[in-house]
Amino acid sequence: MRTAVCAALASLLLSSLLVSPAAGQWIEPPGTGWVDVGVAHQDTREKFDRDGEIVPFDSEDARSVVTTVRLTGALGVWRGVDVWADVPVHRLEFNDVQGDRLRTGLADPRLFLRVGPAVAGIDNLPFAAALRGGVKFPVGDFTVDANTISLSQGQRDWEVLLEVGKSLHPWPMYVMGWVGYRWREVNHDIRRKPGDERLFYLAAGGSAGRFQWKLAVDGLFGRPPVRTDFDLVLQNDERELVQILPTVGWELGPGAIEAGLRVPIHGRKFPAGPVFTLGYFFSWDDPLWK
Repeated sequence: MRTAVCAALASLLLSSLLVSPAAGQWIEPPGTGWVDVGVAHQDTREKFDRDGEIVPFDSEDARSVVTTVRLTGALGVWRGVDVWADVPVHRLEFNDVQGDRLRTGLADPRLFLRVGPAVAGIDNLPFAAALRGGVKFPVGDFTVDANTISLSQGQRDWEVLLEVGKSLHPWPMYVMGWVGYRWREVNHDIRRKPGDERLFYLAAGGSAGRFQWKLAVDGLFGRPPVRTDFDLVLQNDERELVQILPTVGWELGPGAIEAGLRVPIHGRKFPAGPVFTLGYFFSWDDPLWK
């Protein structure tokens, strides 16, 4: 049960890096920014096993239901520098023949600092580029009991991402992407170090009047975790996930309402069901300070 829920949390953690097209790789000018309020929901009885096959969960009649509400935002703080924050709240449910389990509460927030070429006075590149670094704090409740759902993965993570993007003006389209690496610290409560993870994301999107669209693919490729008490590498617990992410949006009020799917097409040690997303994104161009 712990494995299924933690894998679902990892999938939603990956997706939290993926925000509206307006966020892109274009760093926010000082005092401007954006906010994204979103809901992601997954309801599945299946998983990817260690060989990449889709199979039922190990326990009989098992069902995992994960709903996450998250607030994500960015604010420009200096020329060529902005900061990001991501705060999730989870509702986690896992039911099987042994009983129904449910937990709701604050999960692990993350903070990022993003730096672009403009901080060094370079403004004439033919594309947007940025380097983003961040940390996930183990704030959510974590319990050692394998039959109790935890709201946290229980350890601190560090990430570095190299981002690029380009507008295809005069066409109302853009392309963007990033590659990154996540270092994961030891969870001392269970004497386990989760495997570090390599990440990627590629997307193309555009608009037509008030209508917006985006088609993306993302991936996570993990290294084997380690049992630190025995210095044992758990080769069979490597995790992988590749997803297709279609999203559509409609301008409404000061922002846009967005709906999408995250459809897994390849995986190992992850839930296999699709994730449904709904959110509202808005930004402001008038600086909060002059």
